[in-house]
Amino acid sequence: MSPDESTQRPGPVQIPADMIAFNKKVIEEFRANRGQLSGPMQGRSLMLLTTTGAKSGKERIAVLGFRRDGDHIVAIASGNGAPQDPAWYVNLKARPIATVEMGPDKFKVRARTAGPDEREHLKHVIPYLGQQQSLTTREIPIVVFDRS
Repeated sequence: MSPDESTQRPGPVQIPADMIAFNKKVIEEFRANRGQLSGPMQGRSLMLLTTTGAKSGKERIAVLGFRRDGDHIVAIASGNGAPQDPAWYVNLKARPIATVEMGPDKFKVRARTAGPDEREHLKHVIPYLGQQQSLTTREIPIVVFDRS
């Protein structure tokens, strides 16, 4: 990352009281505008991840921040520092094939959790991992998505 790029990153977003309603609006705007968002989400690297429920078998959509590492898409399963893994990560552990929407593109991926050696490299790719990790005692998983 260049020095100029680091100054252009948007600041933290206030976590809304009703995340379900907030995410629903983000998903609607994302799809209506081919991935371009406005307001506090403008300029963020976001993707939509559709997983299959581990128990229900129903499709679930999550809004995730991501970074790229070569051909890989990388995200953290932080749940905003929650004490347990987010539902989308639990779903991926049960069924690792999912769908990703990035801007106007929609494609299938296979997800996996980064191992210790890969994690060491990837924690430098995700600058907000340290801040998120400070919110919880569990180790936040780093998820690597590969097009399938």
